[in-house]
Amino acid sequence: MQNPRQIAFLALREVHRRGAFADAALDRAFSNSQLNDLDRRLVTELVYGSVRRMRSIDFIIDKLATKKSSQQPPELRTILHLGLYQLEYLNQIPPSAAVNTTVQLAKENGFSGLSSFVNGLLRQYIRLTDNDLNPLTVTNYKSTVERLGILHSFPEWLVKLWIEQIGESETEQLCEWFNQSPTIDLRINPLKSSIAQIEAAFKTHNISTSRIPNLPQALRLNGSIGAIQNLPGYSEGWWTIQDSSAQLVTHLLGPQPGETIIDACAAPGGKTTHSVELMQDEGTIYACDKTASRLKKLKENADRLQMKSIKIHTGDSRHFPEFVNLADRVLLDAPCSGLGTLHRRADARWHHTPENIQQQSQLQSELLANAATFVKSGGVLVYATCTIHPLENETVIRSFLDSNPHWQIEPPTIDLPVQPSPEGWVKVWPHRHQMDGFFMVRLKQLKKN
Repeated sequence: MQNPRQIAFLALREVHRRGAFADAALDRAFSNSQLNDLDRRLVTELVYGSVRRMRSIDFIIDKLATKKSSQQPPELRTILHLGLYQLEYLNQIPPSAAVNTTVQLAKENGFSGLSSFVNGLLRQYIRLTDNDLNPLTVTNYKSTVERLGILHSFPEWLVKLWIEQIGESETEQLCEWFNQSPTIDLRINPLKSSIAQIEAAFKTHNISTSRIPNLPQALRLNGSIGAIQNLPGYSEGWWTIQDSSAQLVTHLLGPQPGETIIDACAAPGGKTTHSVELMQDEGTIYACDKTASRLKKLKENADRLQMKSIKIHTGDSRHFPEFVNLADRVLLDAPCSGLGTLHRRADARWHHTPENIQQQSQLQSELLANAATFVKSGGVLVYATCTIHPLENETVIRSFLDSNPHWQIEPPTIDLPVQPSPEGWVKVWPHRHQMDGFFMVRLKQLKKN
């Protein structure tokens, strides 16, 4: 079976019917097919895009069909999502091709009797947009929150949260940013290569790159690049993939040669291996995680990068008494909602609720209180998340400092591409800084008398 739209349909059916994550459903769909690179890209775009824009597309169906989207047969709704996504968001696909292939999907998946309905709804949508009557843009919304939520396809609680932090105009910019395809950044391994050497290697493969200010190991790839493992320098361990904002975290930690470092939630290991590079692979870094399969990926990456100073520790870092007062520096890259990386995780916006954010915040507070016991007197702890939700960031830190008067924030002393807050922490807003949303803060334990 090599029809890319049928493969996209099967993946989306798994997402909607079984609650599968979009990336996992996509991997399973690809494992049963043999598509060329062009078709794989189309399937990926259709699946991620349809999931990402689900609220907007359901709104269009609600406006045009007699039955609301929630009342449509689930698999027919998925087929309509695929057709409308192509018409609204993929300019490179001719409208006639989008309509005809969607009608064919309906016929091939048990909806022959409704194929004329599918055809009629999609053609009605084309007529409306041709006459500047797109339901998404001509509707009188009840509020700014509703408008941004429907137009950009986000749950309203998230839109409201962002407006409270950065206002309406910037919230719209943030929504637009999260609906873009993500960039790919590399982190150069200076133990094996140099940024100039890798720039030259990529240039010979006609791959455009650009440097990122104040991040000496970061290189952003521009345009289509194909399979990662086929890029120059991959097997030699010259670089690894890591977003720029994640690279900032380890620079803030500032590991030095000969030190003992604990990475309390290490997998899949981007910041662990970055620490090794900054330590020049001299010293010891304990990489902890409770998920053995994720630690296996860390080990594979460390082996590819040819690193020797990592010691893997499987288990929950809240239960490692042997680490008390052991480390010069501790990194707690805490498990979080990932609300700073919504462009990378198509379905994450639909999986979270204010209630599970509250639970996440509680876990983060527990992990932080425990990780602090690993730090030697006078040592450093960096707390980081890839979320921009205050409950997982500022609230956790304020609560920790209130309970631990012998700790204080140590504002960054290095040049960063992001200006620290007056309090001394660093919050990366994606639409401002063109990198993943992140929060990071360096905490210093005051020396005991």
